[in-house]
Amino acid sequence: MKKIAVAIGTSVLLLGAGLAMGKDKTFSGEVMDSACAKEGSHEAMMKKAGLTDKGACVKACVKMGSKYVLFNAKSKTIYELDDQTKPEEFAGKEVKVTGTLDAATKTIHVVSIKAA
Repeated sequence: MKKIAVAIGTSVLLLGAGLAMGKDKTFSGEVMDSACAKEGSHEAMMKKAGLTDKGACVKACVKMGSKYVLFNAKSKTIYELDDQTKPEEFAGKEVKVTGTLDAATKTIHVVSIKAA
């Protein structure tokens, strides 16, 4: 009887954790660095560093300590990306990120990134 109660309790916990995680959703925006995203533009940094390419700006800012983020210009929303490797090839480009959003931290657990 005790084994059945433990099994049922474990099942309920796992089901609850699964529901809390949510389903994968798709988010659209530009892969930016966190510094430029806070400004809503690459303009100031590109001018300061003498850059002409958004992708180069993003990569330079990341090398200086910024993080890759997804920036939605329409809603002015910044989503942190938990994977800091996948976004590199899309730096400065419009993309669709599929993953699970942690609404409390505005962080997307990245499953995939595709060009928009």
